[in-house]
Amino acid sequence: MKKKTICDIDWQGKKALVRVDFNVPLDKTTGAITDDARIRAALPTIQYLLDHGAAVILMSHLGRPKEGPDPKYSLKVAADHLATLISAPVKFVGQTTGPEAEAAASALKPGEVLVLENTRFDKRETKNDPTMAAELAKLGDVYVNDAFGSAHRAHASTEGVARLLPAVAGFLMEKELTYLGKALENPERPFIAILGGAKISDKIGVISNLLKKVDAILIGGGMANTFLAAQGFNMGKSLVETDALDTARDLLAKGGDLIHLPVDLRVADAFAPDANEKVVPVNEVPVDWMALDIGPATIAHFANRLAGAKTVVWNGPMGVFEFPKFAQGTFAIAEILAGLQGATTIIGGGDSAAAIREAGLEDKMSHVSTGGGASLEFLEGIELPGVAALNDK
Repeated sequence: MKKKTICDIDWQGKKALVRVDFNVPLDKTTGAITDDARIRAALPTIQYLLDHGAAVILMSHLGRPKEGPDPKYSLKVAADHLATLISAPVKFVGQTTGPEAEAAASALKPGEVLVLENTRFDKRETKNDPTMAAELAKLGDVYVNDAFGSAHRAHASTEGVARLLPAVAGFLMEKELTYLGKALENPERPFIAILGGAKISDKIGVISNLLKKVDAILIGGGMANTFLAAQGFNMGKSLVETDALDTARDLLAKGGDLIHLPVDLRVADAFAPDANEKVVPVNEVPVDWMALDIGPATIAHFANRLAGAKTVVWNGPMGVFEFPKFAQGTFAIAEILAGLQGATTIIGGGDSAAAIREAGLEDKMSHVSTGGGASLEFLEGIELPGVAALNDK
């Protein structure tokens, strides 16, 4: 970990301007938070700052407000929830920058928390507008980025303001960079990557980068269909990226024995939770059926490859895990990883993290990333703007 962290700063009497990831899922009807994992993930950083004499100012985006401020995406819901999780006073201001936000920040005392309104209510945020960054910088003395899930975005609150204040990593950011960094730079071997999800096109860079580093890549999910089609198998009505077939062939040629594909598939006669389903070898997908999960022989094959692994990175489900019938492959992989002895298991955010939580196995993994897109770009070897902007040790 080459970046400075909150432990490198004397916080007594200082205002910490902290970028957190409070982009939590909300119930469409009630607006209530349905999963507070991202808020809880920020608690160690917030508590450390409070314990060391700082006043803490938090900023985050929430959802994708289209035309400026939208009450259903107000961060007040996150501020109210945070107040139930810590003993410090939590205040909220309905502005992100400007006189009202400055007055609230100025009045904040050590040991208190202020939550700013949704950064994306200001259209300058996603443009990384320097005037917005300067307005944010007025609010604090030191900038802390603890939002790994947004670190791949060069926005005013993730990159712009970090150029204007002393800028350090929070504990969550440090943990993400340490686990993912060690996996890529100095993994204990055997090092195995498991990749799933719908599309190859989303993960071309990741596969290319990992092929130079891993001992095996196990591929499931919709992206496996495209690889199988590239090998000449008829995939019926399965999702296949026809414009990525040449890319798949190139990756298979480059990957050689490192890439492991399904040997059987759980197929369905419709894309529906109650569809008829059966297991078939990869060369026997019926014309009008579609692959929605890996089959039991593939699970066994992947289990053999994972036996004895010392480092595993998993990004993307093995099938349509929202449908219980087609979640068997994803949950089987989760169980296999939970049972590995002496291995570092890293779950790369997004749907994989959701599946691990749904399976109740989060505490059995070494690290569950809070950033889907950010962890993908990190695994691809891309420098994340929100990380690059932090001060080096």
